Amino acid sequence: MKEKIHLHQIHPVLPVWDVVDALDFYVNRLGFRIAFADDSKNPKYAGIIRDDIEIHLQWHDRKEWEFEIDRPMLRIVTQNIEGLYEEYGEKDVYHAHTLLRETAWGTKEFAFYDPFKNGLTFYRDISSK
Repeated sequence: MKEKIHLHQIHPVLPVWDVVDALDFYVNRLGFRIAFADDSKNPKYAGIIRDDIEIHLQWHDRKEWEFEIDRPMLRIVTQNIEGLYEEYGEKDVYHAHTLLRETAWGTKEFAFYDPFKNGLTFYRDISSK
């Protein structure tokens, strides 16, 4: 009998122009911890973890940011969306239009961009509640 194939994790890679600054933002403002870095002083690639979420940060030349298109958008599921919204509100990470809202597709969510224009949406399903 063949062993069942099961996909169980994904580790998205976000482009950043300064990995140290990105680590500072994700660790000190979003509550992640450093999982690894390819260099302790001047990393070009690093991973961060919070609970069951692992995100990788990869250096890209700042010239790539001259274009305002094709930035990743991550959708991260959480159970206590209200608590996370409050936690991040205290860390001053939101943009002027960041709101916790219920959507027509049955989620409660909020979204904002990191300092490198990568989109982060945090949500929970409310359609069956």
